[in-house]
Amino acid sequence: MSKKISGEEESDNAYSNTLLLANKNLELQIIEIKKLENQLSKANAELIFQNKENKILVAELIIANQELIYQNQEKEKRAEELIVANTELKFQNEEKENRAAELIIANQELAFQNQEKQKRADELIVANTELEFQNQEKENRAAELIIANQELAFQNQEKQNRANELVIANQELEFQNKEKEKRANELLIANKEIESFTYISSHDLQEPLRKIQSFSGRIFVEEYDNLSAMGKYYVERTKLSALHMQTLINDLLAYSRTNTTQRKFVNSDLNQVVKVDMEMLKEEVQDRDAIIEIQNLCEVNIIPFQFRQLIQNLVSNSLKFSIPGQKPHITISCDFVKYDESSSLDFNLNTDHHHISIIDNGIGFEPQYKDKIFEIFQRLNDRKEYSGTGVGLTIARKIVENHNGIITGTGKLNHGAQFDIYLPCE
Repeated sequence: MSKKISGEEESDNAYSNTLLLANKNLELQIIEIKKLENQLSKANAELIFQNKENKILVAELIIANQELIYQNQEKEKRAEELIVANTELKFQNEEKENRAAELIIANQELAFQNQEKQKRADELIVANTELEFQNQEKENRAAELIIANQELAFQNQEKQNRANELVIANQELEFQNKEKEKRANELLIANKEIESFTYISSHDLQEPLRKIQSFSGRIFVEEYDNLSAMGKYYVERTKLSALHMQTLINDLLAYSRTNTTQRKFVNSDLNQVVKVDMEMLKEEVQDRDAIIEIQNLCEVNIIPFQFRQLIQNLVSNSLKFSIPGQKPHITISCDFVKYDESSSLDFNLNTDHHHISIIDNGIGFEPQYKDKIFEIFQRLNDRKEYSGTGVGLTIARKIVENHNGIITGTGKLNHGAQFDIYLPCE
């Protein structure tokens, strides 16, 4: 009985040893499988980072799969050899199946990883395309930068040219300033000459003129009866010539004062200015039985002394050149004019201005002489019929210019004249 038990124990031991040996083989196989799994993991890791090794890793995977197939075949052989131990190894076989299932999952995971790898490869292609596009854009920007640098170099050259032109312009300006200084000095000299002329006119010329007038007057009074008819005629002509010369000197002095008088502008009421002038011309107005009509006079910024002389000259001119046998009718008016770019006037002051007009019913003048009448010593009538030196309207224009204004004259022969004065409201 003991021997039988011992035989069974030996049989069990042998079976256990066989089973242990099979387990060891299976463990070795599992270890090999784990090694293969590690290799596959390393291969997958290398596939992620090294796109160029893709074909090699795929080949290794094929080899690994072939090795796995071979091992499975070997496993089947071992299973055939271990048929006698099927009952005992059923549990191990089930575990093996589990391991196989896990391997399938691992293969699926590997396939998934390969798909992800392909996606990464596709993304890398897209990234490379984007990188190529960016490189192209960089090249374009570089080309644009080259063009910009060329443009900057051109602009710098233009700036240098402008700087050189500015140097030349400054030199020209310096030259012009020197020329202006010369002109200013010449103007000072001219003013001094005018002052000298004024002094000569007021002293050196008027003194002998007064003597001529005095002696001719004494001859006319004291020796008139002793003179022949021709002598009386010569004395009359001498008196008239002396009077004309006196008037001419006074007009020239008045004209010179329009250049040298201090220009102090004062806001003045034209009504008061005209009132003073009418008082000065009272006797002349009464002698000619003239009608002076004043309309809508306003306040203007003027040089009072000069402007009184201006109005006086124009009104006196209208009285002087009235039609014989007809009452002179003179209208003086003023209105404010708003600046208008579309103004129909032949000129434009580019600002709001006052318009002063003096209209008469005198002898007038031919329209073609509307500019000539303001020239010095210009007379459009018979000296015998109408006295004067031809300086009055020249003085009027000069006074208006001193006010930064404009004066115009219009007329029609034997139908009166009109003088328009435009003064800026500044």
